[in-house]
Amino acid sequence: MIELARLRFSRGEQVIFDEVDMRFERGEVTAVLGPSGTGKTTLLRLIGGQVRPKSGVVRVDGTEVSRARRKRLYALRRRMGVLFQNGALFTDLTVGENVAFPLRAHSALDEALIRRIVLFKLEAVGLRSARDKYPAELSGGMARRAALARAMALDPEIMLYDEPFAGQDPVSMGVLLRLIRRLNDALGLTSVVVTHDVNEALSISDRVIVIAGGRVIGQGTPDEVRAQRHREPALAQFLDGAADGPLNATDSAVPLSTDLGLRFDPGVDR
Repeated sequence: MIELARLRFSRGEQVIFDEVDMRFERGEVTAVLGPSGTGKTTLLRLIGGQVRPKSGVVRVDGTEVSRARRKRLYALRRRMGVLFQNGALFTDLTVGENVAFPLRAHSALDEALIRRIVLFKLEAVGLRSARDKYPAELSGGMARRAALARAMALDPEIMLYDEPFAGQDPVSMGVLLRLIRRLNDALGLTSVVVTHDVNEALSISDRVIVIAGGRVIGQGTPDEVRAQRHREPALAQFLDGAADGPLNATDSAVPLSTDLGLRFDPGVDR
């Protein structure tokens, strides 16, 4: 369903992806893992055509996204649902109105049918009783599920999840995990789950892709990725959450003394 071939993307001098190849199979849940700042959210923007690669191909169901004309790109986006990291609910609309919003914007359905669809979507995520509440009245887990119901409003074929487990307590996280897996299987979706929560992602995914340093450092089924850790130190460090290893979490772009405008002569006794 989604293919990235020889993808190169950079921001200024920082290389985000360097000749990367990825495949997301139709009907599967694929988790994209990696440390913060490795381009996981950028990957979703490339798939949605919000940004364009420097070179290489991003293809969604046969359409090369970066070359698609506006009308074709918008039609492709209507086949995608996106669960944003912060939910991105409209704060001045109720939960039901949030779910109804894409139906009103992108369809000519009458209000009676829109109401029925909204109730079905909220029932699917266990929030039908909260349809008249505002986002500020919801817990973090409920808000994330409301955002998921809105993302599913137009019955997308592709679901893109941007850090869906961030800031969730264990119970809410468990509910989201079950929903992602259940909805994917029941509706035949192609799901891309971007996250850094290793154990949670491995528990629901058909395939896993781990990225770091502009390259893919591991990919395959969860068991295959676990087995690859023995020959890829960066992968082992990430999966184990180890502080020491090739993945450096500190800002080491330039020495502090350079930023401060200080000069140090090693021949001078300080």
